[in-house]
Amino acid sequence: MDFAYSNTQQEIRAAVAELARRFGDAYWRDCDAREAYPDAFVAAMTEAGWLAALIPEQYGGSGLGLLDACVILEEINRQGGNAATCHAQMYTMASVLQHGSDAQKQAILPRIATGDLRLQAFGVTEPDAGSNTLRIKTFAKKVAGGYVINGQKIWTSRFRQSDMYLLLARTTPYEEVARKTDGLSLFLVDIAKAGKALQPRTIATMLNHHTNEVFIDNLEVADEWRVGEEGQGFRYLLSSLNAERLLVSSECIGDGKWFVERARNYATSRVVFDKPIGANQGVAFPIARAHMNLSAAELMRNQAAALFDQGQPCGGEANMAKYLCSEASWEAAEAAMTTYGGYGVATEYDIERKWKETRLFRTAPISNNLVLAYVAQHLLDMPRSY
Repeated sequence: MDFAYSNTQQEIRAAVAELARRFGDAYWRDCDAREAYPDAFVAAMTEAGWLAALIPEQYGGSGLGLLDACVILEEINRQGGNAATCHAQMYTMASVLQHGSDAQKQAILPRIATGDLRLQAFGVTEPDAGSNTLRIKTFAKKVAGGYVINGQKIWTSRFRQSDMYLLLARTTPYEEVARKTDGLSLFLVDIAKAGKALQPRTIATMLNHHTNEVFIDNLEVADEWRVGEEGQGFRYLLSSLNAERLLVSSECIGDGKWFVERARNYATSRVVFDKPIGANQGVAFPIARAHMNLSAAELMRNQAAALFDQGQPCGGEANMAKYLCSEASWEAAEAAMTTYGGYGVATEYDIERKWKETRLFRTAPISNNLVLAYVAQHLLDMPRSY
């Protein structure tokens, strides 16, 4: 079995690294201070074609595989950037790419490829349902020519920076479906045309993440903007969620490698009691453990992405990759924070910025405790009691 990255992937990594280095620590520090969206960075990524990596060539994209996209996002974070600002444009498209109509693809994919349109907002989670997606209450009522949708979403990131909104809603009440995974449908929503039917409320968070609660009031969506068949939205959603897990895993790997490099450099240059602090096992060993665990997690990510690219089932592998990568990244973050000591919380060193960023990945887009529950249920083949 060949574990090496292809020549193309190595070239992608080098090119993305070169672009990302144009947006150094000071750029991201300034965005954080102003709670600003990194428009210049996203524009540069779009112009270079990296955000269109997964779009087929016939629609103006590069037609690359998911592992290639993973390398792109990993390298952004490895260079100290924050790929979360644009990653949704990659994974949100998965549902449309695999299940959208030709008309939908023709209408939006070429415009996403050129940067004329952003599809970065994904409406799934609701205040009462949490991670139990099957229990969402947002409802799309069928009317002549389309649907009228009412409900509420939470943790919708980058809604204000998007032109289109991929929205999950019930089209059949939960109590009336034979299988609980039925009765959910996906819709593509033009945010500008929706007007006051979509009302966002910014959620203040500990990091610069641009997330919102969205209130949906008599939103009208035409039939042609439903993705695939009515009632099959949960199945279609999994296409996006597996891609999301793996792209986020890649950001975690990038963050982890950044932490290890920063911690290593500081440990070898910081001299206390007449020797580098890295000469102490209490400093060196946590960095070494983080490096080893990141390397192992990266292999899990690569296996899951390979299955995805082959069109094979990969839900279990994608979830395990997200867990392992986010835990390894957090271990590296803690090692770096400990290595830097008091300087770790000073914004000028950027450790605290990335530390907050990688901590989020243990909770979102799926809680690691939920991943453990998922794996335990399937591993033990027992009914859930949690």
